Amino acid sequence: MMLLLVWILNAVALLVVAYLLPGITVASFGSALIAALVLGLLNTVVKPLLILLTLPLTVVTLGLFLLVLNALVFWWAGSILKGFQVEGFWWAVIGAIIYSLVSGALASLLLPSV
Repeated sequence: MMLLLVWILNAVALLVVAYLLPGITVASFGSALIAALVLGLLNTVVKPLLILLTLPLTVVTLGLFLLVLNALVFWWAGSILKGFQVEGFWWAVIGAIIYSLVSGALASLLLPSV
């Protein structure tokens, strides 16, 4: 049940990002649900491998390269889905940051602390 609520909150966060940023579009709530699922899968499976492969660069940049990795995963999800579009890398950077902030805020407001 908790996983379903987090999934819906992430979809709402994507809709908020699309509303705020003209370079990011989400076609519908259904598209937002699919995009949230894909982003969750990419963040669970692909992102840890990317972090491991780019660890020296992340250390040299004092962790700032993680922002680039977040943006690349966000941009990649936008490029493989039809209902979720990210217009470019810089929109992906801003979108990934806002998406993280909004989904974190929604989760802290609506989910009980564990």
